[in-house]
Amino acid sequence: MRIFIGGDITPTAVTVPAFDRADIPALFGSIPALLRTGDMTVANVECALTDSDGKIHKCGPNLKGRPSYADVIRDAGITHIGLANNHVYDFGKTGFYDTLRALDAAGLPYTGVGENEADARKPLYVEVCGKTVALVCVAEHEYSYALPDREGVWGFDPFETMEDIREAKSRADFVLVLYHGGKEQSRYPSPRLRKACRAMVSAGADFVTCQHSHCIGVYEEYRAGKILYGQGNFNFVGYIDHPHWKNGLLVQLDLTDDGKLAVTFHPVVITATGVTLAEGAERETLLKELDERNAALQDEQAWLKEWNAFCESMRPNYRESIARAFRDNDTDVPAQIFPHYLDCEAHTDVWRELYKTWNWSNRG
Repeated sequence: MRIFIGGDITPTAVTVPAFDRADIPALFGSIPALLRTGDMTVANVECALTDSDGKIHKCGPNLKGRPSYADVIRDAGITHIGLANNHVYDFGKTGFYDTLRALDAAGLPYTGVGENEADARKPLYVEVCGKTVALVCVAEHEYSYALPDREGVWGFDPFETMEDIREAKSRADFVLVLYHGGKEQSRYPSPRLRKACRAMVSAGADFVTCQHSHCIGVYEEYRAGKILYGQGNFNFVGYIDHPHWKNGLLVQLDLTDDGKLAVTFHPVVITATGVTLAEGAERETLLKELDERNAALQDEQAWLKEWNAFCESMRPNYRESIARAFRDNDTDVPAQIFPHYLDCEAHTDVWRELYKTWNWSNRG
């Protein structure tokens, strides 16, 4: 059994022309030929697929593509979709349900969403080569998450998610977790994120991949499972002029008859119109850099030093969010940034690193 996992797919000004004309080679280069060697391919559609202009009020961008793009994604070789992310609700109820209808019409099964908080907690079970695969897609708490009385995505919970994974493991041969979280542009996981992913493995996950950070991070094997902290983008081209946005990883999982899981990483790089598989020296450099970061992750001092350095680089942003919050009873975007930073786990991870408690600052 062979499964491929792609990272974030979002149409941008660079790729919309090719999406509009359904130009698969321009959008995905050499990737579809590789995907055809697999039995299942999962990717995260990180936008609403809608013609609605009804943006929700939020910090950051509202992302969308046309409903017809679901057909393009399918024709590129994607067979299943994860929707637990922070942008699928960017155009509210209309955009959310337009997205589900577009995927249904394209024949693309999806998971990570529901009519309410309880309904969203549903893995997708897929029969592949005589095995049952459970796909669990959860996201940190950033705008799109379902509420007890509102539709949305499957929000990660440190207790309930572990129950969900254990239940999935009792019904499936293989449990795959797509975790949409971690701080954007951080190559290394926070201490909380590493504990959370390891707990998911202990609960029964065979493979956990963290999306959302928009950069290639680090990889480790833990107990019987494997964890990728930061997959990078799949097809999210040119949105930000940052080196991390120019590459990502396509994950290949091969499950043998005796239950052994082999992991292969295929670096993906951007082109003028989309993405393609990295080749030659570029491919080798990306894999070598990944190996070097993997080694640093296993050295606790080195890993925590890298995490701290990243957080310190973000200090002005977080300090400013406090300074501007609720000034003159402001209720617009500046006032929203501070509670947003408190709502989302990735941001609270940075808070905890930058602003130590009394107990940490008074160690003898």
